Amino acid sequence: MIVKYGGNAMKSLELRRAVASEIAAVRRELPVVVVHGGGPVIERELSARQIPSEFRGGLRVTSPEAMDVVEMALCQLNKQLSQDVGQAVGLMGRDCELLRAEVLDPALGRVGRVTAVNADLLRTLLGAGLTPVVGCIAVGLDGEALNINADTAAGAVAGALNEGIIFLTDVDGVYRSFPDPESRALVLRRAEVEAGISEGWIAGGMIPKVRAALDALERGAPFATIASGMHSGVLAAAVRGEAGTRILP
Repeated sequence: MIVKYGGNAMKSLELRRAVASEIAAVRRELPVVVVHGGGPVIERELSARQIPSEFRGGLRVTSPEAMDVVEMALCQLNKQLSQDVGQAVGLMGRDCELLRAEVLDPALGRVGRVTAVNADLLRTLLGAGLTPVVGCIAVGLDGEALNINADTAAGAVAGALNEGIIFLTDVDGVYRSFPDPESRALVLRRAEVEAGISEGWIAGGMIPKVRAALDALERGAPFATIASGMHSGVLAAAVRGEAGTRILP
């Protein structure tokens, strides 16, 4: 199972460690790869250095100066999460060229799109009983770091391993009539997701989440689940298909 652990679902140390404990529990049942972002941590470090933040289309514009700070912040968080999960190895995309990427759009600076995943490295670690914890930094064609959206990085890993993925975020799933909890969709097919976007009941911040799920399916993942990482017990329930919204091809 691939677990994408979002920055908004790790804002407090208590919550972060609770989710890490749940990941460790799931690992007793099946191998897990964790892919994480770290928006709040990155924002804090950039602000401390008076480096401005700008987003275009939900992606952080990343100057070379900002790239250094992003990589530093994610590396530190990566080791903390690895320690929290236990029996884990913290990796960035530059390690053994785990994530290779190309520049997505020159206007965004050092922002990339994943072109290749070193799946053999992940399988080797999983075979040794270790949990890979992957930070969303990739190596570009020039050998330098590229900032990768964590959702799309996780989708690329899920596709490369042909395994299901759970996106832990700050919402309980996809709602047909937000915020009515009774309207949460348990299962959606690709065509339903596309229709939801065009009809407007999938909107705002949910659009990039479902797009990342569809991208994971396109790359080879058998399913993608969007679930909340803000409440205890959700991860195990999502693995069983009892929480969040499961999106199928």
